[in-house]
Amino acid sequence: MKKYIITAVFSLFSIISISAQSKSDAQVSKLYQNYITIKTALASDDADKTSKAAAEFIKTASAIDYKVVSEGNLNVLRKDATAISDARSIAAQRETFSNLSDNMIALTKEFKLSAKPVFVQYCPMADASWLSNEKQISNPYYGSSMLTCGSVKSEIK
Repeated sequence: MKKYIITAVFSLFSIISISAQSKSDAQVSKLYQNYITIKTALASDDADKTSKAAAEFIKTASAIDYKVVSEGNLNVLRKDATAISDARSIAAQRETFSNLSDNMIALTKEFKLSAKPVFVQYCPMADASWLSNEKQISNPYYGSSMLTCGSVKSEIK
C-alpha cells in the first residue's frame, strides 16, 4: 500500500511539473509573438505601432517568472523594449531593435517559442539579425526602402 501512495505522489508531482513547464513556455511564446509584432511594425515603417508593440512586450516580459527566464535576461529584454517604446523616431527604434533581436535569438535557442519553425534572418546592410515566423524576408531595419534585403541564416525548430 505504501508503495502505491509513493507512486501516486510522484505521479502528481510529475503532472504539476509538466503543467508548470507548459505554462512557462506559453509565457515565453507570448513574448516571442510580441517581438514579431514589433518586427512587423518596424518593417511597415510605423513608429507609433512599434512603440505600442514594445509596450506590450514589456508587460509580457514583466509577467514571466524568474524561475523560467533569469531576472538578468528579462531586465535586458525590458531595457531594450523600453528604449524602443520611448523612442519617437523609427531610426532610433531600429537601432535598439538590433540588441533586442540578439537577445531574443539567444532566448529562442534556449526555449521552444513556437510550434512552427523560427527563422533567423540577416541584413548585410544593417549588419544585424532578427527573428521571423516565415521564410519570406520583411526587413525591419529598412522597411519599405529595402523590404526584401536580407537572407535566412538559420532555422530553429
